Amino acid sequence: MDCRFLYQRIRYIIFNPTKAWEYIYKENRPIKDVRNSFLFPVLLLVSLCSFVGSAFFINSTLPLVYSLFIAVKVLSLNLLVIYISSLILSEITNALDLGKDFLVSFKLLVYSLAPYLICQMASQLFDSLIFINILSIYGIFIFSTGADKMLNPPEHKRMPMLVAITVVVIGFYVAFSLVLSAVVDRIYFSVIA
Repeated sequence: MDCRFLYQRIRYIIFNPTKAWEYIYKENRPIKDVRNSFLFPVLLLVSLCSFVGSAFFINSTLPLVYSLFIAVKVLSLNLLVIYISSLILSEITNALDLGKDFLVSFKLLVYSLAPYLICQMASQLFDSLIFINILSIYGIFIFSTGADKMLNPPEHKRMPMLVAITVVVIGFYVAFSLVLSAVVDRIYFSVIA
C-alpha cells in the first residue's frame, strides 16, 4: 500500500477537485490500480474504525466477534454500493449518450465518495459523531466536477445524471444497509451468541 499516494489523492480530491480530475483523466490508471491503491485501503480503514468503534465504544458488552461482524458488514456494504452503483452509472451515461465505460463510472464514484468514506471513519469510530456525515454532500460537487472532465456532458444532461446517480447511491446504501444489518444480526444471534 502506497500511503503517500493515498494521502495525496485524498488531499487533492478534497481540496482541489478540478486539478485532481485533470490529473486522473490524464493518468489513465486501470481499474485494478484505482481499486488496489485507493478504494481498498480507504475501505479497510473505514472497516477498522468500525471494528474499533464497535468493540470499545458502542457494543463494549458484546464479544469482539460481533464487532468483527460489524466491520465485515461495513466493508461489504460499501463494496456492494460502489460496484453496483458504478454499473448503474455506466448504464445511465449510456442512456444519456455519454458513452458506456465502467472504468470511468468506477473512478467517478470511488473518488467522489472520498468525503463520505472519510466521514464514515469518524462516525464509525465514535457513534456520537454521526452528524459529521452531512459533510459527505461535498461528494456531489466532486462528482459534478469529475463528470464535467471525464464525460463532458452537455448542460441539459448534467443535472439529470447528477440527480439519478445521487438517488441510486443513496437508495442502494439504505437498502443494502437494512438487508446486511438484518443478515449480520440474524447470523450472529442465532449461530454465535
